[in-house]
Amino acid sequence: MEIQSPSTALFDLNTKRAVYERFSIQSYWVVVPDVDQPELIAFALRDGRYEQVAHVTGNKPFRAQRPFDVDIVPARIVARLLPG
Repeated sequence: MEIQSPSTALFDLNTKRAVYERFSIQSYWVVVPDVDQPELIAFALRDGRYEQVAHVTGNKPFRAQRPFDVDIVPARIVARLLPG
């Protein structure tokens, strides 16, 4: 899982993703920790290429089965960043 920052966004979604794909890393997730609109983009390796399997925002959950069973809600990832 990568936590994306504005300075690494293109690197994470292009170069790093291509390297992980080449090394057959089964899953690649990118979290965009925007307080107003957090996102999770998930890729899974299929036939040697990454395929986007999810793109969820805010309070929408993503249920992953690979590499393990887990429910992820982008808003919960950034909850501690919010004031109050």
